[in-house]
Amino acid sequence: MPTLLIADDHPLFRAALHRAAEEAVADLQISEADSLHSVLEALESQQIDLMLLDLHMPGNHGLAGLATIRALQPGLAIIIVSANEEPHVIRRAIDLGAAGYLPKSSGLTDLQSALLSVLEGERWIPALLREPVARVAPFSKDADLAARLSSLSAHQYRVLSLVAEGLLNKQIADRLGVQLRTVKAHMTRIMGRLGVRNRAQAIRVLHEMGLADPARQIEAAQDA
Repeated sequence: MPTLLIADDHPLFRAALHRAAEEAVADLQISEADSLHSVLEALESQQIDLMLLDLHMPGNHGLAGLATIRALQPGLAIIIVSANEEPHVIRRAIDLGAAGYLPKSSGLTDLQSALLSVLEGERWIPALLREPVARVAPFSKDADLAARLSSLSAHQYRVLSLVAEGLLNKQIADRLGVQLRTVKAHMTRIMGRLGVRNRAQAIRVLHEMGLADPARQIEAAQDA
């Protein structure tokens, strides 16, 4: 029985994906996560064959989360689910190991096609976007950034993600339920593995793989 993890921070969208996946694939075992932290916990506790991953959920930092998950679980098939339909973003995701890319504007038929194709070991991109994506040149920095992130453990990525959110070491220790010296030790190892000298440079590694969220850009424009 194949297992699917739906990773998205919007409950209604997760529910819609859940129902659609059940209709698309028989005997599919489905679980859900609402942040990258809960994704990493799920990967540690259960066998996952396929994941629908929102690029912009908490802790993901755009493509950084994808690179980290791929490093921790190289055999896991990941379909990116995003409101971002820019060909260069899709190309970067595919080059970093995504098995498919599903725009949030897609209909039920596309979702079903993506799930079935990826479970059969094929790569899936919407038909209308395949040619534009194929014309995009690879992003030269991604391979190096992904390699550096892949050197981090799941715990170290959690710490780095919280640092990028602006939390201090004591706040991170409280959030993760660990001692302050554990966080400091993680930070020392993180900077060593990323080849950086300070927190600001470590955060920059995540930011270089970050992406603007079209949904939040629309919300900001409406509030202005």
